[in-house]
Amino acid sequence: MSARRIFTGPARLAAIAPYLWMVLFFLVPFGFVLKISLSQTAIAQPPYLPVFDPTQGFEAIKAAFAALSLDNFKLLVSDHLYVLSYLRSLVVAVVSTSILLLIGYPIAYGMARLPQRWQSVAMMLVIVPFWTSFLIRIYAWINILQHDGLLNQILLALHLVSAPVVWLSTDSAMYIGLVYSYLPFMILPLYATLAKMDPSLLEAANDLGASPLRAFWLLTFPLSLPGVGAGVLLCFIPIVGEFVIPDLLAGSHSLMIGQILWLEFFTNKDWPVASAAAVALLILLVPPLLLYDRLQRRQLEGAR
Repeated sequence: MSARRIFTGPARLAAIAPYLWMVLFFLVPFGFVLKISLSQTAIAQPPYLPVFDPTQGFEAIKAAFAALSLDNFKLLVSDHLYVLSYLRSLVVAVVSTSILLLIGYPIAYGMARLPQRWQSVAMMLVIVPFWTSFLIRIYAWINILQHDGLLNQILLALHLVSAPVVWLSTDSAMYIGLVYSYLPFMILPLYATLAKMDPSLLEAANDLGASPLRAFWLLTFPLSLPGVGAGVLLCFIPIVGEFVIPDLLAGSHSLMIGQILWLEFFTNKDWPVASAAAVALLILLVPPLLLYDRLQRRQLEGAR
């Protein structure tokens, strides 16, 4: 009885708060975007039709619903520009996330094996880049990667190249910017998982004759999979829709879906098509989230 009373007070409000947050800041905005994606482009303000106006009565709203169309979604499938931009976004996200995992895992593992007093210092070093504006950091990379920038000066000084290398407006510059910007998002969940791992498990594996490499693959890596999944999602999902880094470092020779959305919204003023592209992007990202949730549920059931 007392537990029920506790749950009926502030605890119930705390339990409902995440759902209210999702409704207010995700479902409601998504509803507006979905409505625009089913509308038609118009030279007006806002630049789409129909506009729902509840004051016009039920018949007007019924007519507005009747005017909704799937033509914008059909355009996304039939136009090679949108199809190729989606595919490129997925390829870039997969490659970038793979590089981030290969770099971030050893860093997180090393942080977790440090003495306790040094772990907080290592954590601070990972978080420090967040203290500087994201845009300023990307512009700093433009200076580093330019023709006479720091990177080319180092390569020339070490006699690794005989002439300055072209970095800007290439995929290499884009991947450098993506890996640099999203590396903390990969390291932090991995570190949080690896730091909770019991060191006695590795000691027991060594006592049973397992080599360090075998112990890693049989114990450490499987136990760190929740952190791997969280880090992969935290990097993969925003990279798919990334706009700033590809636009500034890779140029416009090969567009990603984030750049397409910007052009449709702000240059072409075609809000319905842009909204349809945003909805399609969200639908594209739902399967990885569902897969991660399913794996998490399986792991919890296995732990029980």
